[in-house]
Amino acid sequence: MYKSTTLAETLSALTRQARALGLRDTEWAARAGVRKETLSRVRHRGTCDLETLSSLAQAVGARLGVLDLRTPGSTPDGHFPAQVDRDYEQRLVELCAGGDLNPALWESGGPRFFMAGLAVMLASILDHDRRGLLALAEGLHPGASEPAVFAYWLERSPVRPSRFLPLLHACLGHAA
Repeated sequence: MYKSTTLAETLSALTRQARALGLRDTEWAARAGVRKETLSRVRHRGTCDLETLSSLAQAVGARLGVLDLRTPGSTPDGHFPAQVDRDYEQRLVELCAGGDLNPALWESGGPRFFMAGLAVMLASILDHDRRGLLALAEGLHPGASEPAVFAYWLERSPVRPSRFLPLLHACLGHAA
């Protein structure tokens, strides 16, 4: 089941990013082109217009987006999508080619175990962020990067690396 991210959760994530960059609220607000008081009001009121939120996100190197939640149902154990049609496969390829390692984005792509295995598979490709992908996989499903767990994923996954990876390479080739 998917849930919407609340404004408070989004602002909390953006605040963590600002702190990681060494920014206090005054500096963050200035970079975003808003007053510090505006940032304070957003926190206390719990409402914000999209332009302000987008500016706050961009100021810390983040971006807002709409997640495509049109994923198929899952297998009875909840680990894999029940089916992978061409549209779904293409959305997965585009997600992987995009390089965004935002866990919420990956969670929206399908069952967490399945998406974690997909991240582990991508970590094996030379031009990808191996550490980032393995950390993403572990965040989605602890233990996903263990060889025995990934072997289980390979056995059961409806996505076959022999088909998926060439599609990904073709997608990356067109993006260049």
